[in-house]
Order: sequence, then structure tokens, then C-alpha cells
Amino acid sequence: MIDFLRNLFRKDDAKRGVSEKGLLLYHSTGEVIRAETLLKEAGVEVAVKGPPPDLRQGCDMVIEFPLLEEMRIRGLLEQAGLAPMRVAAAQDHLLEPVSLYHVKDFGDYLMVRAANMKITMDKRDRRIVNVSGGGCPDVPFLAETLVGKVLDDAPEPRSLGRTLCGYSLQLAFEELRRRCPG
Repeated sequence: MIDFLRNLFRKDDAKRGVSEKGLLLYHSTGEVIRAETLLKEAGVEVAVKGPPPDLRQGCDMVIEFPLLEEMRIRGLLEQAGLAPMRVAAAQDHLLEPVSLYHVKDFGDYLMVRAANMKITMDKRDRRIVNVSGGGCPDVPFLAETLVGKVLDDAPEPRSLGRTLCGYSLQLAFEELRRRCPG
């Protein structure tokens, strides 16, 4: 009987799109980056994603987190002066965050875009052949430093740039490594 009731409620939850994830919304990407770093250092499993259309306000990124840890997360963020402007539960499929990544396979080349930054690799030798996008002043430096390097030998973009473009390129870089392990 108990299993029957559990299954009954699970089906209803699935129909309503109830999620176990919450979203932290901030005014700026700098706050998102600092909050993500703080939460990861505290061992909280978080992911930066694009905000669902109904929640777009502030910057173009949100932090997805497990709702079960909301109180702990709020405490950590408030202690660090990084309280979000809003916390939302992803209770509806319309509130599901969107992926920041777009991947395009050109045969011998694979391009990953995260937010406004793109990185392209030659799959035959794992060499980075292009870095583009963004409008930040460090993009030419990032491109000059990374293009021509083998993915495993390239420095992480986060270690080179401190702008939103550097952060976005880091996300694309990590996704490229995940998709093409050495």
C-alpha cells in the first residue's frame, strides 16, 4: 500500500515537473562566479547554467543547486556577503535552466560554445585551433596563449583571464576536455 502511494505521488510530481533543484539568481556575473567558487570549495554540488526565460533578470547565468541544501547554502552565501537577489525552485519545466553549452561537430574539428565564448579543437591531434567571441579586453590574449596548444598542455583559461569572457572560455574548455578525454 505504501509503495502504491509513493508511486502515485511520484507520478503526480513528474506531471507537475517538480524538481529537486533550486536556482540562485544574481545581478552580475562576478557575483555568480564568486558564489560558485565559494560553494564548490564548501563541497556543494552546483552548476552554472543559463536562466530560464521566465526568470531572466540580472545577469545571464544562474547557479543550480540541490534544494535539500538550501539553508546551508544561504548561510554560506550570507556569511560571505554573497546573498542572491532571488532564490527560485525549478518546480516547472518552464523554469528549468538552459545549458550554457552548444557543441558543433565539423568532422575533424569540434567547437564548444559557452555563453559568448567559443573554442575549437582539431580532433586528430587535440590541438586548439581557434578561440573567439566575447568583447572583453583579454580575449586576444587568451586566444594568443591557447591557440596552437594541445588541449592537455594548455593552461586553463581561468588562470589567464579574470573577465566574464575568461570565465565562459573556462567552461567551454572544461566541456571540450569532458567530451574529448585524452
